[in-house]
Amino acid sequence: MARVCDVCGKGPQMGNRIQTRGKAKYLGGVGTKVTGITRRQFRPNLQKVRTALPGGGTKTQKICVQCIRSGAIRKSVQQKPFKLPN
Repeated sequence: MARVCDVCGKGPQMGNRIQTRGKAKYLGGVGTKVTGITRRQFRPNLQKVRTALPGGGTKTQKICVQCIRSGAIRKSVQQKPFKLPN
């Protein structure tokens, strides 16, 4: 499926977009009022990442940033590290 993390299964969630009007009380106004509530979609922050498979191959996956930062996946090495000749 599109817009779903391949590791944790995180997908889009529905929420509200709240529109306010007016000046806040602490700024000298009479307070803010809610003038409209519409539905919206919160989408996960998905990135295309080349991951290393346990068997020794690589695969491109869509993974959310929380999984990348937590270390849930292992990125494939793009280029071998530089070594000095003996």
